[in-house]
Amino acid sequence: MTRDEFDVFCASLKATTNVIQWGDSSVWKVGGKIFAIAGIWGEGAHTKVSFKCSELSYQILCELEGVVPAPYLARAKWVQVQEEGALSDDDIKSYIEDAHEIIAGKLTKKLRTELGF
Repeated sequence: MTRDEFDVFCASLKATTNVIQWGDSSVWKVGGKIFAIAGIWGEGAHTKVSFKCSELSYQILCELEGVVPAPYLARAKWVQVQEEGALSDDDIKSYIEDAHEIIAGKLTKKLRTELGF
């Protein structure tokens, strides 16, 4: 998944906002809380995608080659897809939708209502 494809997909999700921070990373939020990040970190010049996971997804994904606990965010059950092709674009999109849902679900009832959830 390219960064442009990542940005288009995240923008299609409900009540999202985007900021560029941390060395030109594309950071996507819902209700002010981050649910997905794309940027170039570490080795290689390709985009690496990070996202929040459920406990079970975190355990499963971290066993796949090319997917690692996300730097600085692993304790919060985030993963980073480091190798191109480690997950299909459809799988990445599905996990990003789940991340969006997880984070939106943690927002206050008032904020969820304001955002249309």
